[in-house]
Amino acid sequence: MGFRSRLKHAKRIVVKVGTSSLTYDNGNINLSRIEKLTRILSDVVNSGKEVTLVSSGAIGVGVSKLNLKEKPKDIREKQALSAVGQCELMHIYSKFFGEYSHTVGQVLLTRDVIEDERIKNNVCNTFEILLDKKIIPIVNENDTISIDEIENIVNFGDNDNLSAIVSLLINADLLIILSDIDGFYDSDPRGNKNAKLLDEIEEITEELEACAGGAGTNLGTGGMATKIIAAKRATKQGIDMVLANGSNPEVILDVLEGKEVGTLFVGRR
Repeated sequence: MGFRSRLKHAKRIVVKVGTSSLTYDNGNINLSRIEKLTRILSDVVNSGKEVTLVSSGAIGVGVSKLNLKEKPKDIREKQALSAVGQCELMHIYSKFFGEYSHTVGQVLLTRDVIEDERIKNNVCNTFEILLDKKIIPIVNENDTISIDEIENIVNFGDNDNLSAIVSLLINADLLIILSDIDGFYDSDPRGNKNAKLLDEIEEITEELEACAGGAGTNLGTGGMATKIIAAKRATKQGIDMVLANGSNPEVILDVLEGKEVGTLFVGRR
């Protein structure tokens, strides 16, 4: 135990935010939280660290932008909605990050980025140049051409898995996944009031995977199972991963200060 202190030295960081962290329960955009998130990430970059943001929410923002009562079920409509929502989401990020004198760059990925070596190298080069120029990459799956995440079958899992893949591509030191839950519990806290929050996990066992129920929200697609998959992918390559509650983005600073917040999945080094 006691791996938290090394998080203070993480230089290259990937932060993933889910739809639930970007919207209110009624589906509308939570501007104050996004503003706070961009301010904190801007400050982290100012401190000398490199930040890549993996952001879900294109479809959720599209629902809000078009004043729809709920997310459509038809795949084609969802893809069209993500085209509208992604544009709006990037506009919001660009505006807020711009307020703190930071430039953002959009990176939309599909599954074949890790299956084709040439594409993979091109993506890695793009990330390196963006980070070298102090530009904050904002990553999402390209929902308008990839139905994997939308159908939630062979998918990046509400970008949990995508954020782990991005961490590998850029050789990150730390992945922070912000969710609507405080961390990883030994059982579902929504059904068991005696569920215990685990502080550090050094090995992802079968028993631990069995604890990963299907926690999800009406707007997002990711559950605890996809977070475990992401943790396995990241920690196997020596990348630390912290799962924490994104309701207050200041938790990012707590993680980087080595405080005991959320759950730390320890990277194998």
